Amino acid sequence: VTSFKVPGNFKSLLDQQVVGPSTEILAESDFPVQSFKPKVQMPFERIPGQNPRKVEVERRRRLYLTFDIAELLASKGIDSNQLMPRHYDPDNMPSIEETKDSVFPIYLPLKVFDNDEFDCRTPEEWISLGLEPGSSARKPVPGKALLPTDDVLGHEDPKSQELIYKWIDVGVLDYDKETDLYLVHKTDEKGLVRDEEGKPILNGGITPQG
Repeated sequence: VTSFKVPGNFKSLLDQQVVGPSTEILAESDFPVQSFKPKVQMPFERIPGQNPRKVEVERRRRLYLTFDIAELLASKGIDSNQLMPRHYDPDNMPSIEETKDSVFPIYLPLKVFDNDEFDCRTPEEWISLGLEPGSSARKPVPGKALLPTDDVLGHEDPKSQELIYKWIDVGVLDYDKETDLYLVHKTDEKGLVRDEEGKPILNGGITPQG
């Protein structure tokens, strides 16, 4: 009789054993689970005949995940790449016949049309979704941002005619109340928000050294 010996790769063997379907989120993520939950104006105590609060939250979460801002704008005939104003180039102005529209460039910034009266959360509430219960480290919050595909030229000249802007998955790191701007970081190919060393970005990227 010999004693039972645990294999060295015991954990990897357990991970390979999948018994039936599961609702557990197995994919690695740098975003907290609660950051994907929609805000629902419902009482916690269920009234007879009414859906439970958890059911309504899950239904809306799945519904909102089916929405894509790029597809919604394209369905209205809006080219997301044209939302960012570019440098005015009088030497290369297209004719009215080519553009089938006005030859004048876009000159009204998006913030002119920005309205937060119907927002379900304040910016501070959005950022606080990165806080997990029992943890002092604040994780990023998932979002989408209209950013240039070329990071180098995008930083040097955001209004360059050569840039192509697309809606890109990002992690929202912080919010500046004075400028009313968000600090975001592009996700990698695995959907993670990591720094140059491959470590998760916590607390808006602020290190103990400042």
